[in-house]
Order: sequence, then structure tokens, then C-alpha cells
Amino acid sequence: MYQVPIRPGESWMRARVRRHVYELLRLALPVIIARAGLILMALVDTLFVGRYGSADLAHLSIANAPIGSMMGTATGLVIGTLVMTANGLGRGRPEECGAVWHRALIYGGAIGLVLAVLCHFIEPLLLLTGQTPELSKAGADIAIVLGWGMPAAVVYTVTAFFLEGLKRPVPGMIAMIFANLLNALINWLLVFGVAGLPELGATGAAWASTGSRIFLAASLVVYVWLMRDHAAFGIRRWQGWRWRDWAKQRQLGYGGGLSIFIESGAFTALTFYAGLLGTLPLAAFSIGLNLIALMFMVALGLASATAVRVGVAHGRRDLKDMVLAGWVGLGVNSVVMVALGAVLWIFARPIAEAYSSDPGLIPLLVPVVLVSTFILVVDGGQVVVANALRGRGDVVVPTLLHTISYVGVMTPLGWFLGIHLGRGAVGLFEAILIASVVSVGLLAGRFHLLARGDARASAAAGAAA
Repeated sequence: MYQVPIRPGESWMRARVRRHVYELLRLALPVIIARAGLILMALVDTLFVGRYGSADLAHLSIANAPIGSMMGTATGLVIGTLVMTANGLGRGRPEECGAVWHRALIYGGAIGLVLAVLCHFIEPLLLLTGQTPELSKAGADIAIVLGWGMPAAVVYTVTAFFLEGLKRPVPGMIAMIFANLLNALINWLLVFGVAGLPELGATGAAWASTGSRIFLAASLVVYVWLMRDHAAFGIRRWQGWRWRDWAKQRQLGYGGGLSIFIESGAFTALTFYAGLLGTLPLAAFSIGLNLIALMFMVALGLASATAVRVGVAHGRRDLKDMVLAGWVGLGVNSVVMVALGAVLWIFARPIAEAYSSDPGLIPLLVPVVLVSTFILVVDGGQVVVANALRGRGDVVVPTLLHTISYVGVMTPLGWFLGIHLGRGAVGLFEAILIASVVSVGLLAGRFHLLARGDARASAAAGAAA
């Protein structure tokens, strides 16, 4: 069993909790910055386009709805890269980690190419959901531009997951900082047509995101290839492509991809509901989602770090430490999300005014920001527990619980509150809050039941020995 140094007068439990909190924050901070950087790109796009015009902001928002669902699904499909890298490191088999990355690169690149092709069929989907022909055509044109960056986005994701599994999240953070500077520069040049360049509005923001994603993928792949200890991880040594050798890696991805597809698909449905409400409610809903997503990256960073801590403990078969890592992750996330929610509550109106100067939009946006303060705590909690479950190898049940929460609860409730009762964008956000409460409750219950089962199995094995 892994030994944690115990200070004088300190219990085993306190020493372990202290170690988990320290490692969690050490791993999570660079991941949070990197994950937040992805949303910061969207935030910068939204800010530039929002200043350009509400109509262009609506076009960008409706395009990002299916694009966000695709990207989320792709991220889930390659989550096995993170878990299997952490497992290999926990077992003391670093040479296996390079093989995980090789397979993930090819797998992720193929997924990105499929998504790029699907981006050419966005317009019929938007028309099918009841969006106007003008909004559908404008959104589809933007989605095609974003599609060119899909393969690079997935390659970046698998490489960032690989480095996080090795407990080296800092390179991904540094690459993301430079990518955001590049994204802001291209936005400034192309949205407004600076320095003689064409004035592209929302399409210019889409080109900025695509260029930044290509930079991210190229820079991180080059870094991994040139790592000083690349030989220890087998980075430049091809270890074969036998389908059965990485079945577990794919299976983790199937569960993660399906869960995120279900959740993001449900959020996409809410965006379509907002589109039926009109341009201003759609803009208010999209800005609110963007704001939540930015804060959610903190939870996602903590969730990724929790998955690594759980995965490493699972790899060395330390059941007590594995369970403790999951609960510590949830506890730390809850404290951080409450603090961020308090900031949103206090500065709700200034935040709304920073997003838009439209006097008709701000009164719709302020109550959305207020509801978001409560969503942060429970939505962040559910992603941490879900990643803890995946870190210990639980694939199917978290997907089922996400389906219940976001398809069975949020989607119909969003229509009932937002459209039927006429509560608009606020009603849609109330549906998100209720569904997230259901999700974190079900997932935490699942983690508790598995922990009890593991404890009974360990006790029985000890008695038999």
C-alpha cells in the first residue's frame, strides 16, 4: 500500500486527506487554466461578436449548439486516454503509456475527421428543429468553418489527457495561454475588419477558433515528441495496433462519449428551445451557458485531477485511497464552486453589461446569471463524481444516470418551464438546475454503493487469506 508521511499527532485519515487535497490542487490548477482556456476562446468570440451585433451573436450561438455537442462527445470518447495513462503510471509500467497515446492519436484524429464532415450537414438539422431559414443558413455557414478545426481539437484533447495522466498538465496550460492570445488577435482582425482585412463578423470569430485549435494540436504533439524522457514512455516506439489490446481504453471512451453526448445533446435541445423564443432570449441563454461553461472548467479541471487520483489508486489496488480520492474531489469542488457562485451573485449586473450593450438584452440576462450561481455547485459536483466513477472503471451506469437526469428530467422540464409557462431563458436555466441536482444525487449514491461493495469484497478476501 502507498505510504503517506504522517505528521506527529496526525491520524491516517487526516494525512491521506491532506495529501489528496494537495495533489488534487497541484494537478487541477494547470488543468483548470487549460480547460478554461477552451471556454475563454468561446467567451472572447462571444464578446467580440456581441459588440459587433446581436444578430451575428445569435448566428454564432446557434452554430455553437451542435458544435459544442460534437466536441463534448469527442472529449468523452477519448477519456480512456487519461484513465489508462494514469493506470499504467500507477502500476509502475510507464512504457505502456506511450502506446495509449499512439492509439489515442489515430482514434482521435479519425473522430475529428468524421465530425468535420458532419459539420456540413448542420443546416438541415437546424431547419428540422424549427429555426428560421435565415438563422439556419447563417449558423450552418459558421459551423462549416468551425468544422475545419475539429481534427486538431480532438488531437489536442488526447495529448492533453495523456500529459495529465502522467501528472504533467503544465505544458497544456502554457499552450492554451498562447492559443488564447492568438484567438483574441484574429478575432480583433477579422470580426471588425482591421488593417484592411475583410469584416467577417461571426464568421471571423469562427476562423479565429479554428486557427487557434490547429496551433494547440501542433504545439502539444511536438512537445510530447521532444520530451527529454520520451524513451521511458515509449513515445517514439510503435508498440503495435491490436484491437483487443486497447479494448478497455475504448470502452471507457464509449461510456464517457455517450454520457457527454446525452448531456450536451440535451443542452443543445434547450438552445433550440431558446431559438424558438426569439433572438434576444437566445442571446441571453447562450451568454448564460457561456458563463456557466467558463466556471464549469474549474470543476472539469478538478474532475480530471480526481480521475487521475482515483485511477492511480485503482491501478495500485489501494481501495481505501481510491474511495477517499473521490470524496475529497467532490468536497474541494463544492467549496470552490460556492465561492465562484457568490462572485456571480454579487456582480450579476456588471457581468451582464460586460457581455452586451443592448438595453433589451441586459434585463433578460441578469436573472439568468443569478440562477447560474446555484447551477455551478451541483453541475460541477456531478462531473467530479462521474469522473471518479470512470477513474475506477465504472462505464455503463454513469451513462444511464446522465440519461435519466438530462434527457428524462431536463429536456421536458425545459420545454415546460421555458416555453409552456413562458418563463423564457430563466425557465430553461431552472430546468438545468433541477436536472443537475438529480444527477449529482444519483452519481454520488452510485459511488457510495460501489465503495461499500469494494470494502465488503476486500474484507472477504482478507478473511479467506
